[in-house]
Amino acid sequence: MRKTKGFTFPKIFSPPHKPPLTRARPFRAYSSVPFSPFAMLDPTILTIGGIVLGIALIERILERWGVIDLLDQFAKVMRFILPVTFYSALIYFFVTFMF
Repeated sequence: MRKTKGFTFPKIFSPPHKPPLTRARPFRAYSSVPFSPFAMLDPTILTIGGIVLGIALIERILERWGVIDLLDQFAKVMRFILPVTFYSALIYFFVTFMF
């Protein structure tokens, strides 16, 4: 009877070549995102802000004159227009802002 010889897996197949591990040198990373409060000086944003302030002043004037019916109708319209204007200006600001 013949004697069989056993082989282990690493002896039959050589392990794949692995490059030696090298450590990366540490480096300092700086953010290049320029955020400045002067970015809010966009003419479109300033125009929308001026319109909103104008609407608030008109409401105050109508309240002082005592024209409550007209003020109530004005407030109903502005309750829809002001949030739409605000979110539109916010979306416009982030779309046109250079990151």
